[in-house]
Amino acid sequence: MAPLLIIAAGGTGGHMFPAQALAEAMLAQGWRVMLSTDARGARYAGGFPKAVEISEVGSATFARGGVLARVLVVPRVLGGIVAAVARMRRARPAVVVGFGGYPAIPAVAAAWVLRLPRMIHEANGVLGRVNAVFARRVAHVACGIWPTALPAGARGVHTGNPVRAAILERAGAPYIPPGDYPMSLLVIGGSQGARILSDVVPAAVAALPGPMLRNIRVSHQARDEDQARVAAFYADHGINADVQPFFHDIAARIADAQLVISRAGASSVADLSVIGRPAILIPYAAATADHQAANARPLVVAGAAVVIREDALSAETLGAQITAVLGDPDHAVQMAAAALACGLPDATERLAGLVRALAAGREG
Repeated sequence: MAPLLIIAAGGTGGHMFPAQALAEAMLAQGWRVMLSTDARGARYAGGFPKAVEISEVGSATFARGGVLARVLVVPRVLGGIVAAVARMRRARPAVVVGFGGYPAIPAVAAAWVLRLPRMIHEANGVLGRVNAVFARRVAHVACGIWPTALPAGARGVHTGNPVRAAILERAGAPYIPPGDYPMSLLVIGGSQGARILSDVVPAAVAALPGPMLRNIRVSHQARDEDQARVAAFYADHGINADVQPFFHDIAARIADAQLVISRAGASSVADLSVIGRPAILIPYAAATADHQAANARPLVVAGAAVVIREDALSAETLGAQITAVLGDPDHAVQMAAAALACGLPDATERLAGLVRALAAGREG
């Protein structure tokens, strides 16, 4: 019978997307794959291949609910671990991989109890709470951002963050430097957009020097509740802008862009580096342990991106940075090349290689 991989992941894109990429790769290599998640995570599992068996486990988080809900967290998680132990004794997985989030606790804990080959993947430059608990209890931590701060005794391996197939198709797409012709500015703020970008970016663009502004066309991802006012602002100022809550062709828009303004989520950073585009990054200030700032650091150190912290963000500061990049084609080309040099388009295969090594009794 084909070896079984159990993937344990929570219900956010940052956890589920790399988990899905690994599932697809291992299925293609003849493995069986099971996703261990909770009811919330199962609702986000629609993108996984149909061949992946979905196993729901009991889980909970201290971050949501009232006092009673928090009191019940520990017994629910313990119940999930007991159920996961029983399930793994029957299924006999070759490897268990955790991707973070509270729903990953039962499966990774059960693998530790049963001494099964196990590892975790951390997408961000700072370990999430759950991954921090298991970092020293697994064979290795596959790190999406390098370096990632790890506790003493944890073994980190730089794999990078898997990207979608559409991004891979545009990997290393030739960069057209800014100049006296139409230029594309892409504004993205995570899967749901970012209010602060909708508040600041339009005014920053409107204040650009006249010759530059005449060449600008903007693709701006804005939340549903912000879309109308953002679109109206651009229209009132005569700026060519496409404002949508979600871009289904994001790979093409990144590839077409002379400059990208973005949050510093792990997936966004990976997309920018695999395609290779200059960026202005505004890390989410409320991110746990300021992990988006850590995500941005490799691109900044490489000279591929500029960071503006939220407390320093204004139309004036942002406009000055946009002007600096688009007004210096040679520097923009250097930034694009530096971003591409940071990219790891083979991140999924690196993860798959670690899984195969664990299954074979090697630790990579």
